[in-house]
Order: sequence, then structure tokens, then C-alpha cells
Amino acid sequence: MQRIQLNEDILSLSEFREHISAFIEKIHKTKRPLVITQQGKGKAVLLDVAEYEALIEKLELLNDIQTGEMQVRQARTLSHEEAKKQVLERISK
Repeated sequence: MQRIQLNEDILSLSEFREHISAFIEKIHKTKRPLVITQQGKGKAVLLDVAEYEALIEKLELLNDIQTGEMQVRQARTLSHEEAKKQVLERISK
């Protein structure tokens, strides 16, 4: 996901309403999120669908890494052979 550009990607709800189609196209083209404000405060972020899916995948991967690190600290590990066996059993189901 591209970084937000503060001078281009923050707008009021009323401005967004006036040009919804154009802003959705902009989000799709630039791959940058759009921050929508209401009464001067950030209220929502609009993302391109592909960018949202990529963000969720990254978050899930980070959560998996964090879980793995915690399991290693707690000595809840498996040998390579046991892990391989479990993975192959899950795949064959």
C-alpha cells in the first residue's frame, strides 16, 4: 500500500459525497487510502479492495510469526520430522 499523501488523501464527508465515483477511481489508481473526516475529525478510511486484502494477509502472517515466537519461548516446539508429518497429514485430508 502506498503511503497517504496528507495534502491529497484527506477530505470531508461532504466533499466525498459530491465526487464519490472520482474518489473511488483515485483510490483504485493510486493504491493509497483515503481518510474521510466529519466535523474536522477522521472518521473512516477507504481502501482499494486489493490493498485491503494484502494488508489483511500481512497482518495474518505477522500474527502467525508472533504465535510461533511465543511457542518457541514456551518450549512448545516440534522436531522437523514431526512437523513435516503433521503438515502432510493435514494436506492429505
